[in-house]
Amino acid sequence: MNKQTVLQAIIDTLKVDLDVAQRAAQTAYETATHEENIAENKYDTLGLEASYLAAGQARRVEEIRQALLAYQKLELTPFDEKRGIQIGDLVTLQTATGAEQRLFLGPDAAGLKIHLENAIITVITARAPLGQNLIGKFDADELEIIVNGGKQSFEVTRIV
Repeated sequence: MNKQTVLQAIIDTLKVDLDVAQRAAQTAYETATHEENIAENKYDTLGLEASYLAAGQARRVEEIRQALLAYQKLELTPFDEKRGIQIGDLVTLQTATGAEQRLFLGPDAAGLKIHLENAIITVITARAPLGQNLIGKFDADELEIIVNGGKQSFEVTRIV
């Protein structure tokens, strides 16, 4: 599995997500501005609620648009043995129990999951605790993070 394939899958997924979000935002806007949703009294809040939903959908559209732009501009480089893990690297981690986790360290869209070659790749950013700990690490390095008060340990087993 190579980084370019993962990057393209992220871009394709974000395009689909953007299309869905744009349609949802348009529907919410139409609902908020429809004449049947004009308040008839102070307890009639359907129009107000629809406008809040439309505003939230519009923010979501912009977030996805910004993430898509960041990935379209991302220039992938081979793993640098001197600098360690950086944005744009595909990393495989192994837990103490032997479970593997594949991560793509990206500029945005944290939590996005990509299904490729019978594997799930989770997008993380350097803003997340795990992402912060990965920056500068090398193959066979170990790292620990605290999640919900519990310590989790990982070993870097592969970097692409």
